[in-house]
Amino acid sequence: MQSEWKYQVRFTASETLAAALREHDIEQAYPALDAVMRPHRASVQCQYDAFAGYVEEAERLGTENYPLYAWTRATIENPEKKRKYLRAFTVYVDGAEVYDKAVADALHASLSDLVQEGAVSNVAMYDTNPENNPQPPSTTR
Repeated sequence: MQSEWKYQVRFTASETLAAALREHDIEQAYPALDAVMRPHRASVQCQYDAFAGYVEEAERLGTENYPLYAWTRATIENPEKKRKYLRAFTVYVDGAEVYDKAVADALHASLSDLVQEGAVSNVAMYDTNPENNPQPPSTTR
């Protein structure tokens, strides 16, 4: 059944790279990262920015329709977690946040090669199997 799962790659960037990626396109911020992403039509999004966008949308459209609103807002308002998520990036392929294992494996391997340079660390791959994914605390559902 493994083939039914989709995958996602995430990485942590140095503070310098994270700031550059949030301010510029990948090619300008870090050409070596662009060389990894381009063949896969991949892009990156800062997890803090994704969380902040979710909170902004929920507040604009009505928080009652956003079950993770309270947890997400608390996360981005916590200074320690904000620092963490400002350096955390999710890889998207063709605009999708999850994709086939072969693509995820290739991205994971190529990103892991960049760890030696020091700008990228903690490369991780996740799958959509609910048994492998933590759920938010019940108080925020």
